[in-house]
Amino acid sequence: MRITSGETLEFNGLKEIIGRYLSTALGRRELAKARPLSERQRIQGFLDETAEAMEYLRNADAPGDASPRLRFSAPDDIERSVQKLRIEGAALDGKELYDLSLLLDRCGEARLALHSQSSRYPILARRATPIADFRPLIRDLSGKILPNGSLADDASVALNRLRRDQEKQQKLIQQSLERFMRKHRDDGTLQEEFVTIRNERFVLPVVAGQQRKVDGVIHGASNSGQTLFVEPLETIELNNELVRLRDEEFAEIHRILAELTGKLRAYAKDIRYAVETMAVFEYIFAKAEFAAEFDCIIPRLSPDERRTLHLKNARHPLLEDLLRKQSKWVTPVSLTLDESNRTLLISGPNTGGKTVSMKTVGLLCLMAHAGFPVPCSEAEVPVVDQVLADIGDHQSIQESLSSFSAHIASVKAMLESVTRDSLVLLDELGRATDPEEGGALGVAMLDTFRSTGAFTLASTHLLALKVYGSKTPGVVNGSMGFDEVTLQPTYVLRLGAPGKSAGLDIASRLGLPPMVIEQARGLLSTNERDIARFLSELHAKIDAVNKQELELAAERKKVEERAQQLERDYVKKRDTKLQELEDKSRQLAEQFEREAKQTIEQITQSAEQRKASELALRKVAKTRREFLEVVDDAVVSEKPQAAQESPRLRIEEGARVKLKGIRQPARIRKITGERIEVEAGLMKMQVSFSDIEEVLDQKAANALLPKNVSFHQEGPAWDVVYSEINVVGRKADDAIDEVDKFLDKAALAQVDRVRIVHGFGMGVLKKAIGQLLAKNPHVSKYYPASQHEGGGGATVVELK
Repeated sequence: MRITSGETLEFNGLKEIIGRYLSTALGRRELAKARPLSERQRIQGFLDETAEAMEYLRNADAPGDASPRLRFSAPDDIERSVQKLRIEGAALDGKELYDLSLLLDRCGEARLALHSQSSRYPILARRATPIADFRPLIRDLSGKILPNGSLADDASVALNRLRRDQEKQQKLIQQSLERFMRKHRDDGTLQEEFVTIRNERFVLPVVAGQQRKVDGVIHGASNSGQTLFVEPLETIELNNELVRLRDEEFAEIHRILAELTGKLRAYAKDIRYAVETMAVFEYIFAKAEFAAEFDCIIPRLSPDERRTLHLKNARHPLLEDLLRKQSKWVTPVSLTLDESNRTLLISGPNTGGKTVSMKTVGLLCLMAHAGFPVPCSEAEVPVVDQVLADIGDHQSIQESLSSFSAHIASVKAMLESVTRDSLVLLDELGRATDPEEGGALGVAMLDTFRSTGAFTLASTHLLALKVYGSKTPGVVNGSMGFDEVTLQPTYVLRLGAPGKSAGLDIASRLGLPPMVIEQARGLLSTNERDIARFLSELHAKIDAVNKQELELAAERKKVEERAQQLERDYVKKRDTKLQELEDKSRQLAEQFEREAKQTIEQITQSAEQRKASELALRKVAKTRREFLEVVDDAVVSEKPQAAQESPRLRIEEGARVKLKGIRQPARIRKITGERIEVEAGLMKMQVSFSDIEEVLDQKAANALLPKNVSFHQEGPAWDVVYSEINVVGRKADDAIDEVDKFLDKAALAQVDRVRIVHGFGMGVLKKAIGQLLAKNPHVSKYYPASQHEGGGGATVVELK
């Protein structure tokens, strides 16, 4: 993307702010390469990966989330270490090896964190997945190099042995020198009783002039010349042995470093990719950190066929950063331009924020095209090929440019390069010349930019341009707010009307003598005073309308919230009452049936009375069912329409349904007209559509089963209301087998009650069946049948 006067828009200053969130030279190098682009696909790619990084940071900071924060740390010269791996035979020193292994460990952490959550962060995971698995290499390096770059004793067996030998040798030398000091303690030979090192050999301080008393080698003298450092003859061989061990240690260290460097060299290409990828990740997450700190969002790119420049509550990041240090806040800017209104003409008071508003729009547009998040609550920008800006005074004595000539030269260059896809920013258009000529020139230049189809923002104080903005289609007038009471600018951009410059008011506030201000007011023409007064009244009315709209919106929101709360309260109370009604009605029905049964059971068991009892039981059941139906109809009539959805629409053969008055679910076998044949456990019957309370969902049950597996339960269709088995005349063993199988089938069919007919006889068969029932897992309880069901010749069994 081409940018004119890019420094004016302070894009590099923005990069300095983002650079605060970078800790390595690699990350800062990636930031330095960042620039606005014009290719939609590349811009969108950078925005998408930044959006994922922002989401990652939000999740990493959320309690209970498994996303660890990625760690970025590397010395500034880490790239030099990577380059050395390409040189065959070159060995890294211990610190370089340690720093590189630490960075590879960070690479592994990033790869694992992002690859394991590829469904949440697919773009970042695609970058991380090619990072090689360095765990075998890190294990080889682990524990061999200390953080200061020195090798650990156990880096090799030979190194460990050499260092132990050196410790022993140093101890022997120490003992030899201590014997020497004890021998010469009182003869004035020693300057002091301590051991020091000269030329990597242990020596003693001897008084100058006393060296003849000592057999040994002089390795130096003190600065004063009063002390000579002598290696006694008896320790020379011991020191020689120590030097030899140190030479061997140095050679072993070099061998180990070369060996470890060789292992890294085998991964040279993978290491280079990993290091470069971590640099990119650090840059991406720095943008995400900036977004979190400055409350940024990811901007949308408007489609080419519907170009839109929309910013809501936009803030200039450099200004916000500056004001934060002063505990102040930025006044945000909001505007919308589209294909029908591509030009915004901003007027208003001096120091009122016109230039800052244009800079904010320009900088945020550049940020979006560079793949940066933008500080605002909503943002949609068109893809532009260049940003052309003429902001500030470009006069130059060296180039013989006055303010006006520099302004014209800049606009001339912009007119020559502007296209339909450009963003144009013009500050104080037509400035620095006669207002009448400057206004005419400004109108002509602005209309030329408008005719190209480019999005254009311009600021002005000239009346001719304000009139042009009010009369020209596609041009929107905007004004910066000004408080007539305090004579202070409000820095609020308002669209729809031009603003007055308020130059005299601003000059007064800035301290110009009142006498000068009054004289200037007297020199204003009547026309100018009328225009200023008209603009003041217009803005006052606009402010009043805006205030009224806000009040109406707030009142409308309160009414809507109150209506929603009343609806929730009503639904809650209605549901509670209905539930209470249902519970109470069922309790009364159960109590009625229970008491009726108790009364009927007290009736004597004559044949005529048994018939009356059975008839009474049927009437009780019918009355209970009709009572509950009446209650259900009453409840349904009170429920919302959505809750009364007819189950008949979902009734089909094979469906599982719940029938009125029957606890056990049934399955529809056949539908014939208005009659439905159903099967409930061991019972098969015909019912009407009104007898079906609910259609049960088979999918919910099958969802718990493995894939491609479903469950369908069927029982034998016995056409009996009371299920029973007759074993009269059977042998005890045969009868027991039949009854046992019968109970299994009954339990599978979810039958509640069965009858076993065994006859009277000698009681052997009855006793055997009783023993079976006592230990059968399906049996809840059993007892002799009533007289009308067989009396002592049959047993009634209730199943679990």
